[in-house]
Amino acid sequence: MRVYVLVLCVFVLQQRTRARPESPGCNSPEAVRVAEESVEQINQDRTHGYILSLNRLYDLSVTPETEKGGLLYQMTLDVMETKCHITSRKPWKTCDARQLHEVPVYGECEVSVHVDSQVQLQSYSCGLRQVPATAVVDTCPDCPTAENLNEPVVKETANLSLQRFNEESRLTNIFTLEDITKASSQWVVGPAYFVEFTIVETVCSKTNDGSEVSSCPPMDCQFAHRGFCVGSHVTQEEEFEIRAPVGVKNQKPVVEVKCEIFEPQAAVAEEQAHAKAASGHTEHQHLNHTHLHPHEHPHSDTPTSDHTDPGPRSSLGTVVDQPASPRSAPHASSCPSPHRHNLGLVKLRL
Repeated sequence: MRVYVLVLCVFVLQQRTRARPESPGCNSPEAVRVAEESVEQINQDRTHGYILSLNRLYDLSVTPETEKGGLLYQMTLDVMETKCHITSRKPWKTCDARQLHEVPVYGECEVSVHVDSQVQLQSYSCGLRQVPATAVVDTCPDCPTAENLNEPVVKETANLSLQRFNEESRLTNIFTLEDITKASSQWVVGPAYFVEFTIVETVCSKTNDGSEVSSCPPMDCQFAHRGFCVGSHVTQEEEFEIRAPVGVKNQKPVVEVKCEIFEPQAAVAEEQAHAKAASGHTEHQHLNHTHLHPHEHPHSDTPTSDHTDPGPRSSLGTVVDQPASPRSAPHASSCPSPHRHNLGLVKLRL
């Protein structure tokens, strides 16, 4: 009788274990795979800001979904902002996370994911924040610090950078400023300002003499090219200019710019449709877009001299500015996983 009771207890225990599988730890290959794919899908869903990179898996829970089958992963992901703008649509693993001298941004995302044969993002909510300037200066006194995007000198730097790009690029049409996304400053031989901004193609051709960017409206269609630029504006110290030797002209501000132009998603889709039609030997009528022009990439041949931008609610979730707040210790085993990025900021535990 005792043997029968013992066997029955073991059987019941096995059934309960099967019904309630233990959640994998943050270091398990499957959990890491789901976390990485979740970040990829978050970036695909967003329309503003910068591509996010997975820093670590902080916590997770896994429960079976009886109705749909598969598993429901609910995860807390620590993320870092990369230097790739969301317009580029690049995979996050190909983008470098911002370092201490690049106005870094960090945060966390609460993510819900359905997993069966595929990983399907259900919802997400991300809170991002800029590393405080005091933390940057304490660790790196000479590093650039963030500037207010509305400062006149920031807008001047963006306009000067865009002007140089339009003058030196070999693209057919003029580009206009769309949005300033990040700005910082540093003292070099004088104040140096650094800006990052997006640009959009206008209807004005560069062959039209006297065209002013301010009078060129952007293309109002899905085939307009967009770009992401990094520019800088360095001016000489005023004291140096006053004491310049007689006969020596004061130096003009040094402006540098580097832009990357991206193919419109509509053009890419149309090209893929043409390729598919051609491979199937089917007739396909070409759409007539009179403004299309040969695609050149100024980031490869344009000469150069030596923030957080949270977007609006998208289809699956939100990314907002949010101050850091205390959070509870993780519940899953082996959580959190090790950091992938290290800024050397002990107080922020990054």
